[in-house]
Amino acid sequence: MQQKGFEVILASANGKEIEQIEKNTGLKVNILPLTRKISPVTDLKAVYQTYKLIKKHQPDIVHTHTPKAGIIGMLAAKLAGVPIRMHTVAGMPLMETKGLKRKILNLVEKLTYWCATGVYPNSYGLKAFILENKFTRPEKVKVIAHGSSNGIDTNYFNPALFSENEKTELKRLLGISNKDFVFIFVGRLVSDKGLNELISTLNRLSHEVTHIKLLLIGNEEPKLDPLLPQTRKIIRENKNIISTGWVEDVRPYFAVSNALVFPSYREGLPNVVLQANAMGLPAIVTDINGSNEIINQKENGCIIPVKDPDKLYEAMKKFISDRDLIHQMKLKTRPNIVNRYEQKIVWQALLNEYQQLLKERKLIQ
Repeated sequence: MQQKGFEVILASANGKEIEQIEKNTGLKVNILPLTRKISPVTDLKAVYQTYKLIKKHQPDIVHTHTPKAGIIGMLAAKLAGVPIRMHTVAGMPLMETKGLKRKILNLVEKLTYWCATGVYPNSYGLKAFILENKFTRPEKVKVIAHGSSNGIDTNYFNPALFSENEKTELKRLLGISNKDFVFIFVGRLVSDKGLNELISTLNRLSHEVTHIKLLLIGNEEPKLDPLLPQTRKIIRENKNIISTGWVEDVRPYFAVSNALVFPSYREGLPNVVLQANAMGLPAIVTDINGSNEIINQKENGCIIPVKDPDKLYEAMKKFISDRDLIHQMKLKTRPNIVNRYEQKIVWQALLNEYQQLLKERKLIQ
């Protein structure tokens, strides 16, 4: 966007990624007191600080991502009189919430969309969910390109970048043999990613299949969405499960794997499925928003019901036993991402949306 003539201002919660973002963009990130938890005092402070930042720079467009940044940013932008207020929806925690908390989150979502001039779900399934729940008017809601918040850099997520020697060495370090069928999960190790079902299924399979491994790439979040005690026990004790914690670069781990398994309960349009397909891995995913748009049944992966460990078991066992199926699916994984979700396609579609909105408001010719 900078190359296309936009002045870009970044704002975010603090975190380990900030230094790298500033290095990559040449821009200073404005730090805001954003938290994932509901915290009225901190959230009001964040609205005030965001409002001050917006009034200082007086942007034509404010574009927010994530639920908390959405409500804070859209409210502050409306109060500051910003003409174009865009919010990208990339997954909704309220989908797995019930009772009073669900009602509160519904109200927050509706307020966010009321403050926004445009709402941009990153998948068509998420768009349908928003409209079904009447969170906002249909004319406000639009999917950019084929979906995704940012697309995938397929030059970066490319299996050809990793040599056989590099893969052999990583397998050696991880304790993976050439006979092992390696499933990989990448994401937060939390209940609503389907980890309890995945770990119990892997434990069941490891008593039946000799050469099987599960790579877990990510950290637990025990305060927000803890795993069951028996799940954590299996992760510690089952030698076929390799838990690395968070890693800077997931690509080498995709490169030594045979398939992604991602039994999440809710998503927008999950980047990990895009990344895995771009790296040539077929995927087992649940029948949820986003995942079921990337994966076509038995073409580039397999779609199973949510929270169904028996169907997950059947799918994982099928992947292990039917190497011809895996080979055929691998042939279709990367072309699907290159043709539909390549990053530059998404960026161009977003640029077109910015320019169109600016023209409609006569902010540019």
